[in-house]
Amino acid sequence: MNARDAVTALILETFRLNGRLLAAGDALTADLGLTSARWQVLGAMALSPAPLPVAHIARTMGLTRQAVQRLVNELQRDGLVRFEPNPHHRRAKLVVLTDRGTASYDAAMRRQGPWARGLAHGLGTERIEEASATLRAIRRRLEAQGERGGNDG
Repeated sequence: MNARDAVTALILETFRLNGRLLAAGDALTADLGLTSARWQVLGAMALSPAPLPVAHIARTMGLTRQAVQRLVNELQRDGLVRFEPNPHHRRAKLVVLTDRGTASYDAAMRRQGPWARGLAHGLGTERIEEASATLRAIRRRLEAQGERGGNDG
């Protein structure tokens, strides 16, 4: 197999994996009132050192601002986040976790630990880290291509 075919196979496997991860995340957190998408938004907020506007959350997650805005509106409606004034931008409000949002995220993460350990069992840390590095390198190349509007041939 040449490099082009290998990266194509990796991309296709990543698409299949993404679908399985979303379904597993939905199942893991359904009784918490979360979906994988909602959990991801809460996680981006929880892991940020400061409150962020929707556009920055979207950029961090690699999603569109519109998709994240829809999710944040749902989370706000359900009392998991609130909006606060942004001292740097009058219209782009900051999104802040509420106590309920923090509790939901923390509960999801308590479940994620044992689930992730089960997935990792028998794979070995080095193999997992190598896979992460490969995916990160491909993501960075795609980001660079997007900024240039072209490809590397």
